[in-house]
Amino acid sequence: MARRGFFCLLLTGPVLLMCAPVFLLLSGSIMSSQELSVYLRPLFQGGEGYISWRALPFYPTLEHYRSLLLYTPQFFTVFWNSARLVTIILAGQLLVGVPAAWGFAVYRFRGKKLFFTIYIVLMLLPFQVTMLSQYLVLDRVGVMNTHWAVILPAVFSTFPVFLIYRGFCTIPSGLLEAGRIDGAGEWRLFWQIGLPLASGGILSAMVLGFLEYWNMIEQPLAFLKDKSLWPLSLYLPEISQNRAGFAFAASVVTLVPSVFVFLLGQDYLEQGIVASALKE
Repeated sequence: MARRGFFCLLLTGPVLLMCAPVFLLLSGSIMSSQELSVYLRPLFQGGEGYISWRALPFYPTLEHYRSLLLYTPQFFTVFWNSARLVTIILAGQLLVGVPAAWGFAVYRFRGKKLFFTIYIVLMLLPFQVTMLSQYLVLDRVGVMNTHWAVILPAVFSTFPVFLIYRGFCTIPSGLLEAGRIDGAGEWRLFWQIGLPLASGGILSAMVLGFLEYWNMIEQPLAFLKDKSLWPLSLYLPEISQNRAGFAFAASVVTLVPSVFVFLLGQDYLEQGIVASALKE
């Protein structure tokens, strides 16, 4: 019992350290501008001295949220840009990734291992490596500086295919053979057996996709020149001594959807991670 308590105490420090930025955002978003200017004065006056901070403000206020949500129309523009981008990307990944994963997991065809290996290699390549080739293709297609320049590469991402494929691989082949013997067609097998049994992998891919594309920065910066098309992840108001609280409030509002989706899909996310760790 004492050993267990020691390990819990030992892990408390890293947990608090990891959560400290979130606590700082929350407390800073409800501090008055005057109080923030006192605490952050060394930051805006040549960097001399150290910043001080309080976990709870002396006089909490929601003024920054009111200013952000009621008097900042450009914030709603970028918010709906993010909502539109993420919704279309996830819907496209469902339409493209789920059938592709089903084909890799269930059917045997020539070159299957080669194609799947190519998928794995593409999944491992960072955006910085493929950015130039994507830019050239998107420019040739004529979708640069539109939301489609961000949507199309994300829809055909290989990572959700890999994750959903692992979910389909957990379905016993004998179950599918029994369905075929009973006269079930391939579409019925996919719809009534494949999708329900692999729902954990599909939902985990959607949760990870939401977290990734809600917070994406590099793709919009590379492919969108018009700031009115930028997503919420690129919205950072000018931080000054009098606008620090506004920036804190904007960061908190940006964080809320990610936390909400993560809490809703946490169980499915764990199932997907376990399925992706299974050997083929």
